[in-house]
Amino acid sequence: MMRKKLPIGIQTFAKIRGDDYYYVDKTPYALRLIESGSHYFLSRPRRFGKSLFLDTLAELFAGNEPLFRGLYCHDKWDWGKKHPVIRISFGGGRVQSRAELDQRIRWNLEQNRERLGITCPNVDDIAGCFANLIQAGEKRFDQRAVVLVDEYDKPILDNLTEPEVARAMREGLRNLYSVIKDQDAHIRFAFLTGVSKFSKVSIFSGLNNLRDITVSAEYSAICGYTEADVD
Repeated sequence: MMRKKLPIGIQTFAKIRGDDYYYVDKTPYALRLIESGSHYFLSRPRRFGKSLFLDTLAELFAGNEPLFRGLYCHDKWDWGKKHPVIRISFGGGRVQSRAELDQRIRWNLEQNRERLGITCPNVDDIAGCFANLIQAGEKRFDQRAVVLVDEYDKPILDNLTEPEVARAMREGLRNLYSVIKDQDAHIRFAFLTGVSKFSKVSIFSGLNNLRDITVSAEYSAICGYTEADVD
């Protein structure tokens, strides 16, 4: 029997599918999430496959149909709809000051603006630029935006030994994430991942429509491999 390669350390859905690595089909979970609600939070330790699942959602909402051929969702998804997907990640490198955090956020927003072909009237206004990206994306694609945030809490966790810095990170992130609540009418789907529970760090105060699926039995195998998968 010809064996495929194991996707060790790969968190890019297109690379796994394009280079014919082994892939455990997680699209049933993706469809269940999308059909059941619109705003979710998932906490898992690092290296559990959160980034890969987030990337799978991004490709699904972007309408990249060839990547999903042969998977559960292929004949159950409307490939004619392409949503503006906004992706923000704090997974790479350590942020050690509020100024560095704001710079990282602006870089994330700029990457999304370039990919979606959208300009921001005032790049110094982080919350305003994020809101503009969501609304302009909806107008450009004629579909509500999709917001995916990976490692939402890493700037805080990286600075836990420096309480003042950690608090500054929390305030900066709260400024960013408050936009998700404010722009609810323009967002089709939002999914945030991290290591800590959001209620513990008070970032999402007011974001009461965010469903925490961390310990939901129906989503227990949303990341990683089950024993049956390994067999």
